[in-house]
Amino acid sequence: MWRPRVFVTGGRGMLARTLAREWAEDFEVVPADLPETDVTDARSVAAALDAAAPLAAVVNCAAITAVDKCEGERAAAFAVNAEGAGIVAAECAARGIRLVHISTDYVFDGGPARPPFRESDEATGGRTVYGQSKFAGELAVRRACPDHVVARVSWLYGAGGPSFVHSMMALSRKGLPELAVVDDQRGNPTSCAAVAAALRLLLPRHDLRGTFHLTCEGEATWAEFAREVFRLAGVAQAVRPCSTDEFPRPAPRPADSRLAKERLRAEGLPPMPHWSSALARFMASEFPPRTDLCAENE
Repeated sequence: MWRPRVFVTGGRGMLARTLAREWAEDFEVVPADLPETDVTDARSVAAALDAAAPLAAVVNCAAITAVDKCEGERAAAFAVNAEGAGIVAAECAARGIRLVHISTDYVFDGGPARPPFRESDEATGGRTVYGQSKFAGELAVRRACPDHVVARVSWLYGAGGPSFVHSMMALSRKGLPELAVVDDQRGNPTSCAAVAAALRLLLPRHDLRGTFHLTCEGEATWAEFAREVFRLAGVAQAVRPCSTDEFPRPAPRPADSRLAKERLRAEGLPPMPHWSSALARFMASEFPPRTDLCAENE
């Protein structure tokens, strides 16, 4: 059976792998990554898109997402996250290909105690090189490719990782009496599978363009997120809530980066699942519960 062909940059990444798996019945996914396809090289991108033609869409997952690494490698972060996004957008526009560009909650400053950020709220790039480079990438996509969707996500986890969920599970196996986890940063834990489901509906809708927030509903702190991970895994791991100041990092973390999903509601699209239900589905497949241990945190 014929399926529309979708080209996915950053093809070895966690989200791209999820798209390939979740979309297998609906789309023919063509993953691409370094060294064969370099989003910072227009000739490389052009050759890859032409070789994969005909294409119904491109999903740009290519990015440097290591937030602290970006602080020390500003030029590399902007080359991939900003200039690379612009190159992919320009090459898509030249061929009349719809583009979905993956962005982040870090494009907002994320000050404490504020309402969730809406798609219509002004973004500035925030206080990190990562956020600034991703915001520059959003601007480049909007300028270069009219038929685009900018999909902002946050606190992602997915099969195989790397992610916060995988880090917590690895730490729980070290036998530590308790884990200190930040409890003064709030956001939307989001499964890659939930993002894939939302993008599956957006991809063929050429009438829907612009920015969409695709984070799971509900909110949590990192400590609350960790406790739920351990509860679902049946792991009796104690979590000690701590402050951001106890874990200084090169890149400042936003205190509140929750995203509101106004565009989904306005367009009559299905809501994102609640983060706890999405996490439960993920944990059941990735980390089946331990039945030999107490499931409740002490």
